[in-house]
Amino acid sequence: MGIHRPPVVMPDMKRRRASTGEKIETIMNLARRLPLTRQILADQLANATPTQMEFVEEWMNAELESRERSKRSRLLKQAGFPADKELDGYDWTPIRFPVDYGRQRIESLEFISGHEDLVLFGPPGTGKTHLAIALGRNACRRGMPVRYHTAASLVMRLLRAQTDNRLDRELAMIGRTPLLIIDELGYVPIDEEGSRLLFQVVTNAYETQSIIYTTNIEFSGWGRIFGDPNMAAAIIDRTVHHGRMIRFEGESWRKTHALMQ
Repeated sequence: MGIHRPPVVMPDMKRRRASTGEKIETIMNLARRLPLTRQILADQLANATPTQMEFVEEWMNAELESRERSKRSRLLKQAGFPADKELDGYDWTPIRFPVDYGRQRIESLEFISGHEDLVLFGPPGTGKTHLAIALGRNACRRGMPVRYHTAASLVMRLLRAQTDNRLDRELAMIGRTPLLIIDELGYVPIDEEGSRLLFQVVTNAYETQSIIYTTNIEFSGWGRIFGDPNMAAAIIDRTVHHGRMIRFEGESWRKTHALMQ
């Protein structure tokens, strides 16, 4: 039986490997210190070979894809979604759309660019929150910041900001979000001050942001939510002007799939 010996590495190959490692480390250190300047890049490309240009193109595409992945991940985390709901496999059958407005219009997310609102109305458990979150997650994947709140948690957040003398900053942050999801509107009573703050958010959003509401209370009952018929009427007026009501019907999915029957 012969003796197995490691392959012989010639001295010049060792030097070349060491040199390559040192060069990579030098380039990485330079990359940390030096953002790209387009004119310098253009000057270097003027003398680059086709192979070098191909390398630079692949490198830049990889960098852009990495940044987009990081951005999408960051937006999904910042949105505050309570669950990872998606449109894949979503049951659209309980939904009744307006005559001139259907599933494709919603999935396209064009309502966000048009600063339009959606009111997802129907009994609990019929898929309203699922759809709102799924649309929000798709918006994040397309690079749009989204914020999810239940109506109660949003009011509490605003009240805390007011107590801490940072309400203007909080409202400004909310106002920079193209899509705001207000879930479970009407599920929990809102006091007078909370209603006033929520009204301010909705007023600020008019024709500058999109809001998705989920609620089990028709417009006629929104006066009870806000405790002020005039305030409710003003919110409804803005929502109807640039919004659509999507109706959900049928029994609660949770009830029909409950372990306890």
